[in-house]
Amino acid sequence: MGSIKENAQAYEAPQTKNVADLEAVSVEMNLLERKFKEETDDEFKINVIVIDGEDYRVPDVVLKQLKAILEEKPNLKTFKVKKEGTGLKTSYTIIQLE
Repeated sequence: MGSIKENAQAYEAPQTKNVADLEAVSVEMNLLERKFKEETDDEFKINVIVIDGEDYRVPDVVLKQLKAILEEKPNLKTFKVKKEGTGLKTSYTIIQLE
């Protein structure tokens, strides 16, 4: 296991990747819900897709935009997500692929 120092130097905080990190996403991928607890007793949930054992978060705003696109183009197979900004100022844009 090593010393505390070695472990501290090698430590990387766990991070959930984002759907915007992917080049293309199939609309047929399974969406899963992950539950987390903060230091308080508050629980929060995120939607994820799993690719090669890695979780990629799918924000609710992405699902909302995709719903609107699918109403107009129900045969859409793949899309890409463009992410701009950070934190509360993050915005997402769905790009249709085919």
